[in-house]
Formats: sequence, C-alpha cells, structure tokens
Amino acid sequence: MSTVKRPENPEADPRVKAVFDDIRVTRKSDFINDFWNFLAFDPALLEETWFGVKAVMAQPSALDPLTKELIYIAVSITNSCRYCVHSHTAAARSKGMTDAMYADLLRVVATAGRTNQLLNGLQVPVDPVFEME
Repeated sequence: MSTVKRPENPEADPRVKAVFDDIRVTRKSDFINDFWNFLAFDPALLEETWFGVKAVMAQPSALDPLTKELIYIAVSITNSCRYCVHSHTAAARSKGMTDAMYADLLRVVATAGRTNQLLNGLQVPVDPVFEME
C-alpha cells in the first residue's frame, strides 16, 4: 500500500503534464509507470526526480545504457527496492540483457554482498596499494 494517494488526474497540473510529456519523448513510449504517477502528488518533487534520473540514465555518457541499467538493478537489489528491480530489469531486457547476463549479474551481486559482509565483520584495513595518492 502506498504512503500517498495516487492523483486521479495528474496531468491536469501543467507542471506534471510537462514532465510526463518529457518522459514520453525521452523514452519513446506513451507509458507512464506508476512511480511517476504517484510522485505527481508533488509536482516539484516529480520535476527534481525526473530531471535527475534523465540526466544520469538517458543522457550519453562513458557508460552505455545497458551497463547503467545493470548497475541500477544491482543497487536496487541491495536496497531491497522491489519496484526498481522489476522496472530496471525490464529496461535492461529491452536494451539487450539476456538471461545469461542476468544470471551473471545476480552472481556478482550475491558475491559482493557476501564479501562485503565478511569484510564489514572482519574490519580488514584497506591495502595501501588500493588507496589513491
């Protein structure tokens, strides 16, 4: 159950409509997923969030779009965000992620989680060679 009520007609607000239109253009799809619909309860928060996500996920950068989605999935798994795991797994599949790639990603996430927990428990000092000078 959501902590806020989903606006009944979010695009009645011109700020929300502008963001939704930008989402449609950027993603080349008419689909507005519920995250954005629920976030429309506060147009300023919707704008801030969308433009931040767009700047990182939709703008060309040193990372290709599939790699960005894989990282997003990994972080979402670690943060236990069921919604983001599902939405970014779908986005990664649309960008070419195969079942084999997904299995490898899950192996890396699970391995990193285990070794991170061991290192947190052991409190091993960082090797000097790994420190930036």
